[in-house]
Amino acid sequence: MIEKVLQPKNLYKAYRQVVGNKGAAGVDGMQISELKSYIDGNRKAVLTSILNRKYVPQAIRGRSAGAVEIPKSNGKTRLLGVPIVVDRWLQQAVSQQLATRFDRSGEPP
Repeated sequence: MIEKVLQPKNLYKAYRQVVGNKGAAGVDGMQISELKSYIDGNRKAVLTSILNRKYVPQAIRGRSAGAVEIPKSNGKTRLLGVPIVVDRWLQQAVSQQLATRFDRSGEPP
């Protein structure tokens, strides 16, 4: 399945989705607008690290970096963690492939 996740068409679709969602920078400070140039310069290294099982997602943005707190139904709040833009791109690529693999009932096709 990892080969399908890393197909150029799937990665491009994931890129477009992440850019369309906009969103805040993660702990690395990279803005959505910087993602294309990052991918252009680092795609091979990122994909190689994934294939070699060496890729490690970065920490999400937490309280110290000005994370957003969202209200819960019990009146308390929870932190909304913000992954770095590159991790959102890769997460989206995985999500797209999982969505095509499972139907609405949750059973494999």
